[in-house]
Amino acid sequence: MNNISRKEFIKYSSVIIGASLIPQTLFSKLKFIKKSRMKLGLVTYLWGKDWDVPTIIKNCTKAGIKGVELRVEHAHGVTINLNPSERAKIRSLFTESNVKFLGMGTNQRFDYPDKEELKNSINIAKECIKLSYDIGGSGIKVKPNGFHKGIPKKKTITQIGKSLNELAKFGEYYGQEIRLEVHGKGTQLLPNIKAIMKVADHQNAVVCWNSNSEDLVNGGLEYNFNLVKNKLGDTVHIRELNIGDYPYKDLMDLLIKKNYKGWILLECRTDPEDKIKALIEQREIWEQMVS
Repeated sequence: MNNISRKEFIKYSSVIIGASLIPQTLFSKLKFIKKSRMKLGLVTYLWGKDWDVPTIIKNCTKAGIKGVELRVEHAHGVTINLNPSERAKIRSLFTESNVKFLGMGTNQRFDYPDKEELKNSINIAKECIKLSYDIGGSGIKVKPNGFHKGIPKKKTITQIGKSLNELAKFGEYYGQEIRLEVHGKGTQLLPNIKAIMKVADHQNAVVCWNSNSEDLVNGGLEYNFNLVKNKLGDTVHIRELNIGDYPYKDLMDLLIKKNYKGWILLECRTDPEDKIKALIEQREIWEQMVS
């Protein structure tokens, strides 16, 4: 009482008394509230497909987007054909900006029945790993594209898993994750992704959640999320947060509960005239969703 006034004593006493009236069950729940450590980025799938690297950096900076996954074969021109000086130049553009280069979004797939096609896809993926490393990225996105008539599903699952393991071992030397996008007819069902990852048991082979409608069937979002949550890599793909009925708030809650620290990447499907305005809108929605 010597160091505080009577007014302050009454104020602090009120706080203590008020706190004592809060149910113990609420205190228990409050202990588990976690602040999101996720970050929002962009996949240059449609929003950004016509931008070169300086424009990507400029527009993302304006929109408050902190990271980018470069989809292959787009206007940015970041391909495996770039020479060392060209790669160094692109690396410096990102390094000197506030936008982080996260890696390459490739179309390489490993469900091919033909052995030569499979081998070629794996070899291209290895070149993409080197490219991502040279530019300062942390991984590449690959995908399964579906099952094939006349070929047992188990055989395709095993083939994809073994291919991922080969790439994961190769990518480990370069510090690159191999991010399997949840994709493809049949293969995008989460039990099948789980089966693939059981074969692809290298720690550097991870899952890129893709926010598909199939996530909501056969047990629902949380059930399917739990099938692969321990194999999630540094990137998660989402669509527009205010279009459709995908439960993005529930997904963000699951990620926060898991203490996910990676990147939530906008892989948007619409074609708004003002992409920067659209990016800002999505960022504001997302920030509110995870706040």
